[in-house]
Amino acid sequence: MLAMNTPILILASASPRRAELLRQLGLEFQIVPPDLPEVPGGQLSAGEVAQINAYRKARAVSKKFPDALTLGVDTVVALGNALFGKPATLAEAEKMLLTLQGKTHLVVTGVCLIHLRAHRQLLFSEQTEVTFRPLTLAQIRRYHAQVNPLDKAGAYGIQEKGDVLVASISGSFSNVIGLPLERLEAALAAFTAPSPPP
Repeated sequence: MLAMNTPILILASASPRRAELLRQLGLEFQIVPPDLPEVPGGQLSAGEVAQINAYRKARAVSKKFPDALTLGVDTVVALGNALFGKPATLAEAEKMLLTLQGKTHLVVTGVCLIHLRAHRQLLFSEQTEVTFRPLTLAQIRRYHAQVNPLDKAGAYGIQEKGDVLVASISGSFSNVIGLPLERLEAALAAFTAPSPPP
């Protein structure tokens, strides 16, 4: 748990899944979604894209609340050099899962903690390997009829009927949902620890 004198924590994300995960750490926080577009992949790696977007989200919100500790997060799905964000349409979502089916991909989450007033910042990323079952288009359409893919990187949510799609994972399960709780808890503890005397 964070100390009583710790500044208020702000989650710079509109994701209900991230808010639910953060509640599992027993923390009190406010939700202030950032209003800015995400940076696409281009020539950047999944880790670079996720960290850049997490930083931009945290920075945008921290400017409005400089005395708070702001948490920015971004999740990207990667298969080789191809990056998969949130699909714009159901057709795009189907195409994503057809590409991922039967293969092992990476789920990479960038995390940024900023306390603007204290001039402190911490940035890292976590990755988890996810292996999909072989899937037909009919199976994918049945899945999307039950789970909205349009607000999820890679067009799926492992916590929502994910066993239909996923054969196995290697690494943090919460990271695949959108927030690596183990790394975040350690980072928050280090971030809020009192500074040693000069």
